Amino acid sequence: MKIVEADGFEFRFEGALDAFVFDETDSTKPTFHGAPMKGVDIVAEFEDAYVYVELKDYDDPSIYDVLGATTKDETNSRQASFKWLKNYLKYKFRDSYLYRHAEQKVEKPIHYICLITFDNALNSRMQKSLKQELPVGKASRRWVQALATSCHVVNLDKWNENSPSGRSPVWPLLQPEEPE
Repeated sequence: MKIVEADGFEFRFEGALDAFVFDETDSTKPTFHGAPMKGVDIVAEFEDAYVYVELKDYDDPSIYDVLGATTKDETNSRQASFKWLKNYLKYKFRDSYLYRHAEQKVEKPIHYICLITFDNALNSRMQKSLKQELPVGKASRRWVQALATSCHVVNLDKWNENSPSGRSPVWPLLQPEEPE
């Protein structure tokens, strides 16, 4: 079992070959990148897949909830915030993919999990939007492999719900995406 501490959480990846803080800021550590790109918080490697985990803890998730807006200005502001966050999460994945490509570590399916402190409805909207832009699956018939095999946006309750005792919390989520 690999244990990783990140952003005040402890993750236990049972069956992982490796797991580490990917966006390492300590230049003395072997997982430090030093390049000016974004990186997901954690990468876990399993025999058959890589899992990228991004953590976001927001005190006021309502600023991203377009459906909860009551005025036109509030709707516009929340749409802009939602779009900014979606793009931020997208580029965290894409830059991490580029880092790993340069390390020759993209030969297995890659699953992206964003652990965000939103309610399930807002996470569901973020997941749908993010899956379209990563993209999940082969986006072009010319591509030989997909960038991401799956993308999940969950909160802590959903993460724990999918973590049966004694199993890695990520494996119940890691199913290839069905075409929409």
